[in-house]
Amino acid sequence: MGKIVVLGGGESGVGAAVLAKVKGFEVFLSDRGEIAEKYAAQLREWNIPFESGQHSEEKILCADEIIKSPGIPLTAPMVVKAMEKGIPIISEIEFAGRYDTARKICITGSNGKTTTTSLIYYLLKQAGVNVGLGGNIGKSYALQVATEHYDCYVLELSSFQLDNMYDFKADIAIITNITPDHLDRYDYKLENYARAKFRITQNMSSDDCFIFCSDDEITIQQLSQIVVKAKMLPFSQKTQVEEGACLDGNTIHVKMAGRDDCDLLVEELALSGKHNIYNSMAAAIAGKVMNIKNESIRASLASFEAVEHRLEKVRTVGGVLYINDSKATNVDAAWYALECQDRPVVWIVGGKDKGNDYSALFDLVKAKVKAIVCMGVDNTKIHAAFENLVGSRNIVDTLSAEEAVKACAAFASEGDVVLLSPCCASFDLFKNYEQRGKLFKDAVNAL
Repeated sequence: MGKIVVLGGGESGVGAAVLAKVKGFEVFLSDRGEIAEKYAAQLREWNIPFESGQHSEEKILCADEIIKSPGIPLTAPMVVKAMEKGIPIISEIEFAGRYDTARKICITGSNGKTTTTSLIYYLLKQAGVNVGLGGNIGKSYALQVATEHYDCYVLELSSFQLDNMYDFKADIAIITNITPDHLDRYDYKLENYARAKFRITQNMSSDDCFIFCSDDEITIQQLSQIVVKAKMLPFSQKTQVEEGACLDGNTIHVKMAGRDDCDLLVEELALSGKHNIYNSMAAAIAGKVMNIKNESIRASLASFEAVEHRLEKVRTVGGVLYINDSKATNVDAAWYALECQDRPVVWIVGGKDKGNDYSALFDLVKAKVKAIVCMGVDNTKIHAAFENLVGSRNIVDTLSAEEAVKACAAFASEGDVVLLSPCCASFDLFKNYEQRGKLFKDAVNAL
């Protein structure tokens, strides 16, 4: 069967290794960092040889194919050596797709992809579809293909997961939006990042559907440069559409040829804010394509509960509402979070800057933010951007979630909102955005 080497021992890598084992390949997994015990135990259980804390060249470069975890950049020395040797490098998604005949709904975008993915999964599950959830969310897609059976998958795909995808095909592809993000992985060129997102449409045929935001300039610009064979279903809050979804006053119209129109009232949606109207529109169109009944689409979009770390209301203490939006790792996500606040905001921001341009936030900060609590190792850029807007006495630096929450409590008065919407990656102080959000919630619950 040949030899497969998996680089990276997290959710994605271990899932890929298990699938390779199930399909009869000789498998070896290597991680330059430490492998968490739950993943090491899984590898032992499946009798898969692995190493951590190093990459053994002789064991890796003899592979017939390498499955690379999305967190490892193509510039990593071992990846470069493998490419020089001509070893094919693929993603877990590409590998799992070879063994999966289920219908696949794939979602990417700079913001809103986790919420949209979760909405669609919830909508299909409520309608009784035998559906799996995977990709950048939940359990590894490859592990599910190896050990479970679903008729349909809803997959959240990051640009990193799409980078090494070649023959994989989505039946329904969704791009929520494209805004500058992760540019450090794409030579600081927006064009390269946008192209990576559009890989989600490759291999699609006229029987497939492409759902996209026609209000998003970068998406439309990119779309004009490529040929997508799939049926186009745009969603818009600005213009009317013949097929897809559009906003008319407070009503969303969802339309598709050969199906009954579905109308949704904005005030009945479970998720509030302009950005969530877009997410709900994308989910409703996907439901329409999947031939889900209108009443089921309406009921699901009205009863869905917010995703953890995404504008998640933690609790109210002394009349101050604490919101965990730790997943907001770029400027655009923080813009949405600030835009939908209607109370004075004490804003927690900071972390590992990915080449952010904060100017898009100036008007919102001026209008809504009374104080800023920085939570990061180096906050110089944040001070330079916002100090003049909030005043030097209303911006402070902290180095932990606990310290940040205490500083916010000192700034906030009854009727205010404390918003953790960091605009940056978490890797300077935390393992990931989930840990950052969890420690924030722990600190709020300890008040």
